[in-house]
Amino acid sequence: MTDVNPEDAKLVTLARSVRARNGAAEGAAVRDLDGRTYNASTVALPSLKLTALQAAVAAAVSSGAEGLEAAVVVTEAADADAASLAAVRDLTSSAPVFLADASGEIRKQL
Repeated sequence: MTDVNPEDAKLVTLARSVRARNGAAEGAAVRDLDGRTYNASTVALPSLKLTALQAAVAAAVSSGAEGLEAAVVVTEAADADAASLAAVRDLTSSAPVFLADASGEIRKQL
């Protein structure tokens, strides 16, 4: 998939960078309805486990976001898990969720 608008490409860059910086399995970034972006990596603590997308959505919600325009997950997994997609869908039913690999190539839109 090569037809990505510049704002969604920015989300890919943010998700890739947080994944690389933290050495995490996944990185994610979301853009809220005001155009603000939030990124996060996988959280794997003994008492708290979040996918990168759940963590990015949590960051957006804790900052007052009421909806999302788009989301990106950078992962080597074949698909995003149901809990990650549910976190996005809790805020919006129509935002595209892009799945990208470590090189930043978008493999699919969910």
